[in-house]
Amino acid sequence: MRKTLLARCVARATAVTLGSAGLAAAQTLPAPMPDGSTALSLDRIVVQGQITYRDRPDAIAPTLVYDLEYFQRFEPNTVGDMLKRVPGVAFVGADIMEFDGAQLRGLTGGYTQVLINGKQVPGAGDDRSFWVDRIPAEMVDRVEILRSSSANRSGDAIAGAINIVLRDAYLFDGSYVRLGANRWDDGEINPTFGAVTSGDALGGRILAGINVQDRYRSKEKRSDRFADPSRDELVSFEDQVEVKDGRDYSGNLSYTAEVGETDFFSVDGFYVKTDRDVTEVSREVEFDGDDVIEANVPGLNPIDQRNWGIGAEYAFDMAGGRTKFVADHARFEDDSSVTEESHEYVNGEWDASEAEAEAVDAKDDETGFRIAHERPFGDAVEMEFGIDYRTKERAITYSYFAFEAENEGDPVVYEPDGVVASVIEEDRLDPYLMFSGNAGVLAWEAGVRYETTDSDIRYVEDGEIEGAASNDYDELLPSLHLKWDVSDSDRISLSLAKTVKGPNFNELIPAVLDGEFGDNDYVGNPQLGLETAHGLDLGFEHRLGRRGVVGVNVFYRDVKDLIEVVNTGEPSEDALDSYADDIEEYMEENGVSEDEAIAANPFDPDSFVFTSANVGDGTVYGVEFDLSTPLSAFGLENTGVFANYSYLKSEVTDFLGERRFNDQAKSVYNIGFIQDLPNVSASFGATYRKQGDAFSRILAEEVLIRYGEDLELFVEKRFGDSVSVRLTAANLLDASKDEFFDKFDNLGDQIARDYDEYEVESEEAGPSYQVVMRWAF
Repeated sequence: MRKTLLARCVARATAVTLGSAGLAAAQTLPAPMPDGSTALSLDRIVVQGQITYRDRPDAIAPTLVYDLEYFQRFEPNTVGDMLKRVPGVAFVGADIMEFDGAQLRGLTGGYTQVLINGKQVPGAGDDRSFWVDRIPAEMVDRVEILRSSSANRSGDAIAGAINIVLRDAYLFDGSYVRLGANRWDDGEINPTFGAVTSGDALGGRILAGINVQDRYRSKEKRSDRFADPSRDELVSFEDQVEVKDGRDYSGNLSYTAEVGETDFFSVDGFYVKTDRDVTEVSREVEFDGDDVIEANVPGLNPIDQRNWGIGAEYAFDMAGGRTKFVADHARFEDDSSVTEESHEYVNGEWDASEAEAEAVDAKDDETGFRIAHERPFGDAVEMEFGIDYRTKERAITYSYFAFEAENEGDPVVYEPDGVVASVIEEDRLDPYLMFSGNAGVLAWEAGVRYETTDSDIRYVEDGEIEGAASNDYDELLPSLHLKWDVSDSDRISLSLAKTVKGPNFNELIPAVLDGEFGDNDYVGNPQLGLETAHGLDLGFEHRLGRRGVVGVNVFYRDVKDLIEVVNTGEPSEDALDSYADDIEEYMEENGVSEDEAIAANPFDPDSFVFTSANVGDGTVYGVEFDLSTPLSAFGLENTGVFANYSYLKSEVTDFLGERRFNDQAKSVYNIGFIQDLPNVSASFGATYRKQGDAFSRILAEEVLIRYGEDLELFVEKRFGDSVSVRLTAANLLDASKDEFFDKFDNLGDQIARDYDEYEVESEEAGPSYQVVMRWAF
């Protein structure tokens, strides 16, 4: 009933206010000045006097801007919690109640560029993605959704870019403290603490923030495995309880200063440390004829990860224009491990105990330098040109260990079982040229960027160098943006841009992975090229009253040189083992070596070694709608409604035919409201979110992922001008994540639909509650 009422309110508000054009001007903040004279008082952030709506920026390129206050009533803990309310952002694959790998337009994380303060940052994902749940919401000033690429930004953003802008020294003035606690469904209570201060210091302005929050989540998972999708024969099942328990420490610093009359200097930095233990306790039961095989499978995954970055900028007048120098360095470090034991019993009698462990030592460094110059170029035209240099080194070492017991109760003593290490180095040099102009109602921007990359890859296994390779990329990336202010309230935008996506890191490593796809092996291809896309965005925005805005955007991406899995034709290790006798016989009969016998292929293997290649093309398209407005047309100035809906579609051809891009949700939508009660200094509200089904097909496995509905509520009470208390509740509908796996041994079985196993897996985490007090001073 609540959902239906909200939908009717939004529909009526949209219908009424769309017809009332020309009622208001754009909603903007005062222009910030280097001397801090227009800095916002932090008590305006802590104790909000009115509902905050989506901003309508003046940027020519299509951009959505959401200030922290837009999200803050629901007290998000991380940037991921913020982004789940933004149009077109999905989180397919994330555990229930977690929001880590943001997917614009529903495309996997590698297609979405994540920036911090406009700068690229390294992350944990092999697909070059950045986990946005590593950044606490308290560090953020605003989130910008950059739907299309411009020449003065890196072009590796096929789906778009998310720019996380941290709080800036000259935008805020004052101090505040945030104290809170979370209560989870299993009764666990975790504290959270944050503090921010800003003011004049050291000849300029300085802002410092610190945040410590316990991160916890407990979930229950059930897996049922059948012989085929008919579910007539249950082969095995598993019950699992997983607990993620840890603490995140973070801080950020910003310093700005005016140098002389025209020069400006700034430096900013952030640090995030994640300490977390993931424990799993599983009970597996398998039916094998008359035998019942039970296994207790405990697992532990200690996580120790650190993200940090620092940047500096100096801007000054020169040669009739404005010149800017920018330098930044960022690093991601991961010292984590995974252990899993299995104690197996057949018909109640001990049969075997074994264990595996993996340790990860990863470092990913990026350093960048930029010089840019802006100047007038004729009447009402601005020219900007510059060059970006960026160097990256990603070094990862995987150490493997194993154990097998001789007797029941033997202590687990791990023995080394191999080491694999790789180093990927990339050097980029990207010059660009861009022109922009404003002819009153029509503003435009046109530019071109030339991206060049030199890549070197080295791979070591068990101390021996197994392979090294080099590759070069270069792409010319043009872009064009038009913004037409049809009236004071109506705006049409058009963007055309070419963008790219680099190969996943694991796709570049020339290491053979046994059994990576069922019985099939996989080897990386260091000669992979870039995926490229020509994109179009066409949008319309309408101003609703003084503060509201409604928009619709149509997007299209024509993607070329898609990276897909292909067959090398060489038999897999499993196939060679199956035909060991035939190979030996062929060697004896023909007097050849083992390699020559394998090359002659004297048998008919059913599993192979696969690799990746640029062999595919695809299209991505959809429609994005968003609404953010008070219900002023109904005389409800203190009632705000928020809604967005994204219809997402794609087409790609793989080894089995046509499908969507892997893990692209069919849709995602949010709807909600906030009711302010100024007479009693209180407010309350709710949001409802639903993410559509997503399908993924890789070699030997197909997965359908389905998420349940997410409902959140908040109640707020304000005390004077400096204190607020909020109670929030999340996952009130106890949403589940359900996955359906079609598993096969090899490509032939996948084509013939000859199942190895069909699995249904579901996980739930229960509701959670949070109380937070903010005090500004």
